[in-house]
Amino acid sequence: MDAASGDVFEGPAEVALAVIGGGFTGLSTALHAAQKGLDCLVLEAQQIGHGGSGRNVGLVNAGLWLPPGAVRAKMGDSAGARFVDYLGHAPAYVFDLIERHQIRCDPRRNGTIHAAHSPRGFRDLQARAADWHALGAPVDLLDAEQTTRMTGTMQFHGGLLDHRAGTINPEGYTRGLARAARAAGARIATGTEVTALERKGDHWHLATPKVRVRARNVVIGTNAYSGALWPALRDSFTPISFFQLATAPLGAEAAHILPGGQGLWTTARVMASLRRDADGRIIIGSMGSISPGLSHRWANRMLQRLFPELPPLGFEAAWHGTIAFTPDHLPRIHRLADGLYTPMGYNGRGITTGTLFGKALADLLTGTPEQDLPLPLTTPQADAMRHLKAPFYRLGFALNQLVKAI
Repeated sequence: MDAASGDVFEGPAEVALAVIGGGFTGLSTALHAAQKGLDCLVLEAQQIGHGGSGRNVGLVNAGLWLPPGAVRAKMGDSAGARFVDYLGHAPAYVFDLIERHQIRCDPRRNGTIHAAHSPRGFRDLQARAADWHALGAPVDLLDAEQTTRMTGTMQFHGGLLDHRAGTINPEGYTRGLARAARAAGARIATGTEVTALERKGDHWHLATPKVRVRARNVVIGTNAYSGALWPALRDSFTPISFFQLATAPLGAEAAHILPGGQGLWTTARVMASLRRDADGRIIIGSMGSISPGLSHRWANRMLQRLFPELPPLGFEAAWHGTIAFTPDHLPRIHRLADGLYTPMGYNGRGITTGTLFGKALADLLTGTPEQDLPLPLTTPQADAMRHLKAPFYRLGFALNQLVKAI
């Protein structure tokens, strides 16, 4: 059975664990739970990887969007240091998982480059490098000349190379997790939206258009795609879109672009990303949604600024996904009620955080003490500014495309 399609169910189902969402979080939860012997069912409203997981940028980065010092400042020295260390090892776990299950997702453990778009951006990278070096992390601060050699463009003022990191094809990784979860014994139902969730006695009852499910425990793994099923989740973060465009496969004329196979993202406030895939396509993206015509002009102008030696390029595909940004840029693991959990708020680090948080919840549900979770269990808190921030960001990202497309 293809990894994007699901199992066929007839009549009601009763399971130890129901997982809502077929992305990184849900599939990692199902895989690790099934390996530990739990009868597990994944319910995905669309297809595997339909949401933010399959549309991810593909950068397997260590840590968070915040630098380590900021994480410690927000969480406290002890808890913050523990969490930074936990996510510092996250890329290794993801790549080991890929190797263990032979997931075909073009994995490249060549690092990623955080590229300074301005002198101020380079100063920020200098501070980040000092932070990571104090922790013994394998990161290199690159000057402008070194960055030019590694990226193929003279437009950056320097960079930070993280040797722990790398890139993958995110949709391939998501489908590979689905195959591995099935092989471990989990069942997966696609095209099966959960429309209601109700606690009765010791079980949760999940209503879908196709089948009713009774489960002792439920994990909601929808992250930024949380809708009306549990409104408190939807109200606790700001949705941020990120769009990407892929060129046709390029040959020798683009061999100098990221020749070492690293992925790249910039220090700009409205950041941009860049990587090349196994077929030689350039995949370029930024914050915002796809706008017909405009996004293609933006991408061509960005590539012309970075690599003026290239001719104008056409694009084979364009897409965007949604990121869940929390007010403090830290993720969460929520206990919504007895037997009901959700990890969320990955702030652009879905590959690593979703994978590891899925494993952590599977551990919790099979006897690991709550205090061993990477974060304490919390309840959702509404972001009072969400309804103002979301349209503000949408407008700002659209204007960024418009200005840089000229």
